Amino acid sequence: MNTLFDEEQLRKLIANLKILTGVPANILDPEGRDINLFRGHPPFCRAINDLPEGHERCIACDQHKIRHYTAKSGFQFYRCHVGICEAVMPLYDKKTPLAYLAMGCYLDDSPIEQQWERTRAQLDWWPDGPDALKEAFFQFRQYSHQEMQAYADTLEALSAYIQLKGMIRATEQTDLQKLELYLDQHYMEKLSLASISKQLHIGRTKLCALAKELSGGKTLSYLIAQRRIGAAKRLLAQSSLPVSAVAEAVGISDYNYFSKVFRTMTGTTPSAFRKQYRG
Repeated sequence: MNTLFDEEQLRKLIANLKILTGVPANILDPEGRDINLFRGHPPFCRAINDLPEGHERCIACDQHKIRHYTAKSGFQFYRCHVGICEAVMPLYDKKTPLAYLAMGCYLDDSPIEQQWERTRAQLDWWPDGPDALKEAFFQFRQYSHQEMQAYADTLEALSAYIQLKGMIRATEQTDLQKLELYLDQHYMEKLSLASISKQLHIGRTKLCALAKELSGGKTLSYLIAQRRIGAAKRLLAQSSLPVSAVAEAVGISDYNYFSKVFRTMTGTTPSAFRKQYRG
């Protein structure tokens, strides 16, 4: 199943919510990825996302929160990876989440100094030290639980309107789309023709044909390697992880094999690529 978003209408709706309430709302796709409708994040969140490592942490946090959604219905409240208050709820097509409605970037009404100390303890990775973000942190608005529950109830009612107007709707996926999406989401795992065939319920012969169509005549192994090396290039450019850790992160545990595949697909070594990218 694919999810189609009426981005123009959703963007207008989310912008109006921010004007009326001051609390950002957003839409995540079924995998927990931001579909980039909202640009008005508070200064603290902008600073975190402007740093590649911070952006990666925010993405991982979004994906973690949807995988661990345990509420019976409605919004589940939590604190993000740096201690900022947020909430998320799924928008369903029958029993399958079409997307997730998220809200957040605020502080509760407990003493703000205590909240800062909680956040400060989670910012040991920040290059300039946690205190460089203190001023931005203190610009967050504080809301009581009662205020945020009222807003959550309003958004729950609004979610029915979003679906009624078809702003988010499901479409069936072709087998080609299923394969492409599966590889995008699972390239970092241990993959084989047999395991992918089992997961997608597509025969091995057909799967090979789909891989050939998707890659312009190449193999399933090539498609997997293409995604792994693409992800490795982003990590090499945006993070300070050792090359061996980058290899592990993209699903290749053998450092020498990773270097060989990287060179085959890019014409250079991982270390040389990082050096060239950073000038």
